[in-house]
Formats: sequence, structure tokens, C-alpha cells
Amino acid sequence: MKKQQYGLALAVLVLAIILLLPTPAALSSAGHRMLGILVFSVIVWMTEAVSYPVSAALILSLMAFLLGTAPDMANPAKLMGTGAALKLALSGFSNSALALVGAALFIAAAMMKTGLDKRIALVVLSKIGARTNRVLAGVIFVGFLLSFFVPSTTARVSCMVPIVMGIISAFGVPLKSRFSAIMMIAIAQADSVWNVGIKTAAAQNMIAVGFIEKQLGVYVSWLDWFIAAAPFALIMSVVLYHLLLKLIPPEMDEIEGGQAAVAKALADLGPMKASEKKLMMISIVLLFFWATEKILHNFDTSSTTIVAITLMMMPGIGIMTWKEAQERIGWGTLLLFGVGISLGSAILSTKAAAWIASCIVDGFGLYDMTAFSIIAVLSAFLIVIHLGFASATALAAAMIPIIISVLQGAAEHSALNVVGMTIILQYVICFGFILPVNAPQNMVAFGTETFEARDFIKTGIPLTLIAYALILLLSATYWKWLGLVL
Repeated sequence: MKKQQYGLALAVLVLAIILLLPTPAALSSAGHRMLGILVFSVIVWMTEAVSYPVSAALILSLMAFLLGTAPDMANPAKLMGTGAALKLALSGFSNSALALVGAALFIAAAMMKTGLDKRIALVVLSKIGARTNRVLAGVIFVGFLLSFFVPSTTARVSCMVPIVMGIISAFGVPLKSRFSAIMMIAIAQADSVWNVGIKTAAAQNMIAVGFIEKQLGVYVSWLDWFIAAAPFALIMSVVLYHLLLKLIPPEMDEIEGGQAAVAKALADLGPMKASEKKLMMISIVLLFFWATEKILHNFDTSSTTIVAITLMMMPGIGIMTWKEAQERIGWGTLLLFGVGISLGSAILSTKAAAWIASCIVDGFGLYDMTAFSIIAVLSAFLIVIHLGFASATALAAAMIPIIISVLQGAAEHSALNVVGMTIILQYVICFGFILPVNAPQNMVAFGTETFEARDFIKTGIPLTLIAYALILLLSATYWKWLGLVL
């Protein structure tokens, strides 16, 4: 509680100090105020001074009144006005990326309501046997598989945790065993890895593609993202498997009765319900439309997903009702997402992002660097910054607009692909491997008390270092061949 109080007090104090400082010559008054709001937001998010939905309301309020009382950028002789400022503060809610995130939350709700996600997980685990290394491989594979069908990292982990806890209980393995620890850590880390691999797997990716589409005029399709990112996620899945076995080796090679425990859990689900079959069919068709976008049709990801959600709730199909859906949806996540897009858009439109970008460029000397060196520096910067964030969505909202401005400036001095490099740096924003508090899915797994924070850090640091090295390797090879770097 004290940490939260101090965090909010610090955020308000820093905001006041920034507003009292003279406006830099290269920055507009509105940009100066947006800089203060950005720093306020970052401190609130890093310290978790208030919940994310409350932070969204705070940011909306600050933007409405601080920008509303600032000179209009188009006509400095008059004030912007709270009406125009609030319109800017709400602009994120008209972004197509918001519609996709909202639809994704409905898909996750349908999975939880029908139990299809649990069935998929148990079917996979029932096929792999009771050897501990196979169970680990199965947990990682389930994380990969669910990433296609459940576009919510927290929902995927929340599905897997009770299944694995049931397996641990049925096996008679202590909660504080290395086996329990390795399985729970694998659940969280595998989902973070596949947040990189699949565009629709995480909300922060939607933040990035939303800004790319709005600011750079380029639409990134599901398949374009998958072709670029899947090799990274696949390699990191293999790395995660070997790293966990090496650093936290299970006490036993095989658990007696393991297959029977999974089979019993699967049998308890009963035969596949009609609602599960309908959801599976709709999900597969939706995945087909995602993967064939711009190849067989021009229907964007957001539009096809909204149609799928509409079908799920239509009379006669009956997968779920609106009432059943709304009880399972984190509306605060959607609110934060919309405000995050608005925050980034305002930072860009008031030229605050360009000013911050110039400071970063001068500090690191980026204009004298190659595209590869810029990726290396900014990736390391983002990894360090992420240590203070409990949400990759919030981190993306704060940093992607600045990254776009930095890369646009650098592109004037050397040959580089602004869109491609923004996507690569978004991959880094997805990491969150080091601390349990770096991502909600980490905290869900940590809440099982099967491992200590030091266990997560022990595996998270080398995983991050390897992931960073792989970012650099692929930037110099595969992504360069795809044209994402140059």
C-alpha cells in the first residue's frame, strides 16, 4: 500500500516539476505537457500505484485538461479547448487494433466458457507419456498451440495452470519440487515466447501494428508477421526446453501414473460438447482467414475476427451469450489499450515523440550507426526499461511512438526499413522473461507458489541474453534477407 501511495505521489510530483520547467525551444507547449503526462504514466505503470483501468482514467483526465488549456498547435493564438483535447484523448478507441483486441477477449471468453482450451491442452499432454522431459516439451507445445486459438496470454496461462497443478497433485509431487517449478516457469515463458511468434497472441502487438498503420501507412498482415517472427519463437522454444532442464533439472526422469492422471482429467471433461465443436470449427476457419489475408482475400484481421465473434453469439449457434461473455472479459484491459493508443498518438501529434527521439539519438549517437547497430542499442534499451514495467501493453504504448520517431530520423541519414525495424523492436517489448512482475502471465504462474522469484530470475536472465543474441543474429541474416532491416 505504501509503495502505491509513494508511486502516485512521485508521479504527481514529477508531472508538476516537468510542467513548471521552461518549454524547450524545439517543443510546443502541448508537446511539453504530453511529455509530462507520458512520464506520469510511466511512473504510475512502473510502480503500479493504481490499477491499470484507473490509470487509464487518470491519463484521459490529464490529457483533456492539460492539453485543453494549452495553445492550439494549428492556431497558437487560441487554446485547444477541453472538447478537442478529449477527442484526441479518445482517438485510440476508433483504432481498428482496438476492435481486434476486444474481439480477442471474446474468443478467450468463449474458450473458457466451453472448456475447449482445456481439452486441447489435455489431449496434447495425453499423447506425450510420463517422462518429465516429455511433459515439459508438451507444456511448451501446448503454449504454442493455444497461441493460435486464444489471443490472450493471461487466458492461456490461466488455462494451463490448473491443468498442470492437477497433474502435479495426481503425480504426488511436492509443490516446492524442481519438477513443479520447471513446469510452471515453462507455462509462463513459453507463452511470452509465442507472443513474439504470432501477431494475434498478445495485445501489445496490436498496439505496435496500430501505430505502424496510422503513422507509417503500412498494414502488417497476420501471415507477414508469422513468417518473420515464427522462426525466432521456434528457436527460443527449443532453447527454453534445454535451458530449463539444464538449470532446474527435475528430481526424476519419469513419474509413475502420469499418463493415467492426464487420462482421468480428460475423461472428467466428458465427450466433446456441441459448443466446443462449433467453437473449434469457427476458430479453424478464422485462423484460415488470418493466414490467407492478402493471398486469397483482402479481409483484414480485425474484420474477420469481429464476424467470428458475432457468429459465436448468434441465436441457433449458441456458443455463448452476451451475459456469459461480459462476465469473463477484462474490460479494464480494453480501456488501457484504447488509452494507450491515444497516449501514443498524442505524443506523436504534439511532436513530443520527435523531441524525445532527438534526445535518444543524441545520447546514443544513433545517426552515425548502421541499421544493425541501432537494433542492438534500442533492443538493449528496451530490455532494461522492461524491468520496471508489469505490462508489455503499457510499455508498447509508451515506447513504440518514440521508436517510430527515432527510426524515421535515422532513416534520413542511413538506409533502413522503419516498419521492419519497428516490428523487430516490438518483438523485444514482448520479452518480459526476467522478473515475475514483468508480465501478468508470470504473476499467474508465480501465484501457484511452486517456485521462488530467484528461480524465475535464474532462468530468465540467460533466456533474455540468448533471445537478445538471436534478435541480433536474425537481424543480420534472416530478417535482413526478408528486407525488414534494410
